[in-house]
Amino acid sequence: MTPQSSPLAISMGCPVGIGPEIILKFFSRKPSGNVPPVVIGDCGVLLRCSELLGITADICEWQPGDQAPAGKIAVYEPPACPELDPDTLRWGKPDQRTARAMALYVEEAVRLSRQGTVRGLVTCPISKAALRLAGYSYPGHTEMLSALCGSSDYAMMMTGEKLRVTLVTIHASLAEVHGMLSREKILKLIRLTGRSLQRDFGIPSPRLAVAGLNPHAGEEGLFGDEELLYIEPAVQEALKETGWMVEGPLPPDTLFYRAVQGGYDAVVCMYHDQGLIPFKMLHFADGVNVTIGLPMVRTSVDHGTAYDIAGQGKADPSSLAAAVATAAEIAGNREGGAIHG
Repeated sequence: MTPQSSPLAISMGCPVGIGPEIILKFFSRKPSGNVPPVVIGDCGVLLRCSELLGITADICEWQPGDQAPAGKIAVYEPPACPELDPDTLRWGKPDQRTARAMALYVEEAVRLSRQGTVRGLVTCPISKAALRLAGYSYPGHTEMLSALCGSSDYAMMMTGEKLRVTLVTIHASLAEVHGMLSREKILKLIRLTGRSLQRDFGIPSPRLAVAGLNPHAGEEGLFGDEELLYIEPAVQEALKETGWMVEGPLPPDTLFYRAVQGGYDAVVCMYHDQGLIPFKMLHFADGVNVTIGLPMVRTSVDHGTAYDIAGQGKADPSSLAAAVATAAEIAGNREGGAIHG
């Protein structure tokens, strides 16, 4: 198969989370595209979920290299996965079997993506606690994928129709952020963000806003010196090196308004909530998590396993639909040789 005729893969995520439900709801909307995605997961779990929630689904087994059948949910069950008896699973209660299966779905999807059998990977949510239960020490999906791909130069980009953000620090307390910032880290993320905008989103001349850490971007050192020590030097180096439009450090309380009005293609943020609060205000239901810098395409839903509502029919598939559309866009840009910076 050519890359364009290969399907995207959707890893099912935790079998007792909302992954199975949002997959069924996504396919029930008859997604557009010439080649439907395939699911790396478990047929029995999906069938049980469809019966429980009354979602009509035509589920069939799929093998790598086969054509993905239109109008059906094609599922590949990795041979090494533990056998899951749907009747013994409890929604919202992962165990060692479901945790191991969850991890193997991701590993197999990465293998298929790296060998070109699938065009890219869209991940349904996994549980960090379940990863540990399965014997893995990764903090989450992104770190697991980077290790499987052998990549050290990667980052998370949250993307939506109105706003894209990347984060210099992610899961760290505010007290730790100061000590984690450096000119090198900020410059590295500026490079990754701009290159992804070129390669993945077809934007030849990226326009980047770099947020300050402190109120008013430090006010020339009055409210903190991180801007003077780290952020401004990184911005100046990026300007010399890339030729892109890179502005900053900018006051965080105003730059997001300018970005949403179309002034920037992405915002480089210093810490988790600085970027994700405005992003989720705009894209709570349809936001997409993109891992940039990997040799493969990877997007993800922008939510967790939601164990508290698993199996209740309450899960919204909008983020999955957006993640599939974004993965298809990125794959098409990469296959078409979109700009390489």
